[in-house]
This record gives sequence, structure tokens and C-alpha cells, in this order.
Amino acid sequence: MVDDLDEKSQEGFDLQRVLSVARRRHLQFLIPLLLGWLVVWGASWILPPTYRSTTLILVAQPTMPKDYVTPNVNDDLQERLQSITQQILSRTRLLQIVDQVKLYGGSQITPDEKVDQMRKDITIELVHDAHNDRITAFNVSYSARDPHVAQQVTSALTNLFINENVEVRQQQSEDTTQFLESQLETARSTLSEQEEKIREFKGQHVGEMPAQQASNLQILSGLQSQLQSAEDALTTAKQQRIYLETLIDQYRSLQGTPTSTGGPPEGLPAIDKELERLKAQLTDLSTRYTDRHPDLRKLREQIAKTEKTRDQIIADLKNKKADANPKDGAAAVREAAEFSPGSPMAQLQGQLQANQNEIANRERAIAGLKTNIGEYQARLNQEPVREQQLADLTRGYDQSKANYDELLKKKNQSQMATSMERLQQGERFTILDPPSLPLKPDFPNRLKFCGIGLAVGLMLGVALAGGLELLDGRLHSEKEIKDLVPVVMICEIPDIPNLLDQQVATRKMWLGWATAAVVFATILAGSAFSYLHG
Repeated sequence: MVDDLDEKSQEGFDLQRVLSVARRRHLQFLIPLLLGWLVVWGASWILPPTYRSTTLILVAQPTMPKDYVTPNVNDDLQERLQSITQQILSRTRLLQIVDQVKLYGGSQITPDEKVDQMRKDITIELVHDAHNDRITAFNVSYSARDPHVAQQVTSALTNLFINENVEVRQQQSEDTTQFLESQLETARSTLSEQEEKIREFKGQHVGEMPAQQASNLQILSGLQSQLQSAEDALTTAKQQRIYLETLIDQYRSLQGTPTSTGGPPEGLPAIDKELERLKAQLTDLSTRYTDRHPDLRKLREQIAKTEKTRDQIIADLKNKKADANPKDGAAAVREAAEFSPGSPMAQLQGQLQANQNEIANRERAIAGLKTNIGEYQARLNQEPVREQQLADLTRGYDQSKANYDELLKKKNQSQMATSMERLQQGERFTILDPPSLPLKPDFPNRLKFCGIGLAVGLMLGVALAGGLELLDGRLHSEKEIKDLVPVVMICEIPDIPNLLDQQVATRKMWLGWATAAVVFATILAGSAFSYLHG
């Protein structure tokens, strides 16, 4: 029989048979449906309700543009939010809220169990931007048996998130600024050491620096010119000494030997020759120097002295020629004339002494100039070496200076960002929707339980009615009989119902409709009640 039913079920969906089964098994279907729904629906009213309070926290962007003030904290909001969440959900923070609000009462519950239960009751949901997947806000929810407690705890959690975010950003900003200040101090010390090394190097090698090459060359050129002038002046002084010595000898010879009548003295041509030489030298120097040049003035003084000496010699010779003293008085007169203060001989002696002093001074000056020239030539020779040494020192100094400038710039920017964080002008959390006071429980959702109960009742009714139908071996239709008998039927005996059977069938029909009405009315009434009061 069962095999026959299986074969018939494979033929397809038979609506007529389903309707006949529903007519016969409606009570077996409706009663489990009602009972299943009542069990689930009743459980929704027996289970303790929990209320969820939710708040929406908006992630507000900094009021100052990043082009003006660059933040110095972590830009990864999700990572920072996870860190803040871990801090808020820590055992210490949660126990403070538990003790403050008196949550999870009962001495039989340990503090760790309270913390674990509270973590389960807290829900944090991130809200992302649909365009760039950036976190724009997040929801904080808490579930409790009392709606006011749920709202109070949610408010406390919201304040913790806002305050913790401010403290975390300020702390990160201050830590960044302090780190940059410490690095800047280290860079400043390194830079000072580099500057001190360069200062000591320049102090130890004054005049040998590459920057002083042009001045050294200019000074060396000036010293060489001075040396050339000093050597020329020394040569002239030596010639003047020879001339003065010759003039003194000639003057002495003139004093001892009388000149021929009408002829010039023997020493006068030498004086005239010296005057011509001095005048020629004066003409040559006048073309190169101005009238205020010391050599020109000295040369004019020398010419004047020479001319004065020439004139005195001529005057003495004339006086001697006219003198008629005896021979024995000539020596005394000559000696007196030679050593008298205004005599030409005394003047020549003075000029010779001055000339010797000048030669000595010139030689000392030339020696000093040569020493200075040697020093400046040594400086010029050392300049390539000093240039390489200074380049090595300067390279480290430039690197330290660039590092210092970069750190100083970053530190100033970090200080501005820290000031902005202290004024709470940076990225901050603001309450967009305050913690709500729930009027309906979040669990159980009684309307949803009605739907679940209806599904459970349907499955129970279908299972019971279908099981009874499968276990029933009776034939209820002509088609079943025709399918069961392998021969062709010749005739059929019609059903001849009596009055009692009709009354029983009528009562069953009305009972079925009444039961169906009661079941669906009960389900609708319970659903409406759950919707209004759940």
C-alpha cells in the first residue's frame, strides 16, 4: 500500500487529493498549528525582556584645514577606535560602570562574570562612507532589563568614548611634540659640536682658508711690489753712499791741494754729475708717482742738499783763493773749516751717516718683506689641503644643519597641532543622536516570535496530518480504487447516504470551520497584541 502511494506521489501534485486530505485531517492540522503557535508565542511573554539603548556618534573632521595645520596623531581612525574600545572595555572601566549603576546584582556573580556579561551586552557598529569606505560615525548600544538603566549605561559609554578620544589624541600629540623636541635637542648638540670644530679649525689655520685665497694673493702681490720698491730704494741708497764717500774724499783732497787758476775744482764735476743723475731720477719717478710720494719728496730734499753742498764748496774755494794766510796756518784753517757745524764737510758726514742708517733700515725692511712673502706663499700652498679638510668638516655640518632645520620645522608644526588638540579643534567625536530611551524590548521580539510560532505550528500540523494520512490504509476516492484494481470496472455502486451520516458530516464541517476561525482569530489577536504591547 505504501509503495502504491509512493508511486502515486511521483506522478505529480494532485490538488484534489490535497483538498480531500485537508477536509479529512483539518482538525489534526489546526490543533497542532494552534498549539505550536501558542507555545512559541507564550514563550515570548515568559522570557525576560531586554531593552537596547542606542546612540550615534559622529566623527567630526578638524575645523582647521590640513594645509594650515597638519595633525600629528595617527590618521587611521579604525585602529585608533579599536584601541579606544579596548581601553573602554577593560575590566577596570567596566567594573566602575557596574558599581556605579549597580548592574548584575547578586553576590553569587563574580566581578569577572559581570564584566564578561557586560561585554556581551555592549554592541559597537561602525558606519562607513559608501564612496571611499571611510568611517564617518559609529553606533554604541547596550542591552539591559530596565530601559532607564540601558539609557544610563549607554550615556556613560558615550561619554567614555568622547573623553577617551580627546585624551588619546592629546596624549599622542604631546608625545609626538616631546619626541621631536628631544630629537631637536640632540640635533642642536650635534650641530653645536660641528660648529665648534669648524670654528677651531678656522682659528688654527687663520689665513689659510680657501675664502682668503684672493686676499692672500692680493697681499702677496702688494708685498712683492713693496719688495721690489725696497730693493730699488736700497740700490739707490748704496749708490748714494758711494757718491757721498767719493764726494768726501774729493772734498778733502780739494782742501789739501789748490786748484789751477781759472779752472773748476776737481770735485765739482762729480757733484754736477750726481745732480744730473738725481734730476734724471726725479723726472723718471715723476712719471710714475704723484708729487706727494715719499720717494719724490726725499729725492727733492737730496737734490736741494746736494745743490747747497755744491754752492758751499764753491764759496769756500773762492774764500780760500782770496785768503793770503801763511802755509802753517792753512792746516788749522782747513781743520776748522772741516769740523765747523755749517761746513760742507760736516754736512756730507751727516748725509753719509743718514745714508748708512737708511741702508740698514732698508735691509731690515727687505728681510721682513721676504719673511712675510714666504709666509703668504706657504699659506697659498696650504690652501688646497685646508680646502679638503674644511670640505670634510662642512659636509658633516651641512647634514646636521639640514637635519636640524627639518626637525625644527616639524617641531613647530607639531606644537601647532598640539595647541589645536588642546583647544579640541582636531578630529573629535560628537553625539549626533543622544542615547535613546527604549519603549519596546529588543528581545524577545514578540511579533517575530509570532511568525516563528506560526511556522512551527504549520510544520507540526503538516507533520501530524501527513503522518496520519500515510498511516491510514483506507481508500477514500474512486480514483484510488481504480488505481488499485488492475481490471476495468463495468459499473459503480453509488453512495447512498442516510440522514444520520449527513448530520454527522455537517457537524464535522461546521466544527472544522469553527476550529479554523478560532485558530486564525487567536493567531491574529495574539499578533496584534504583540505588535501593540510587545
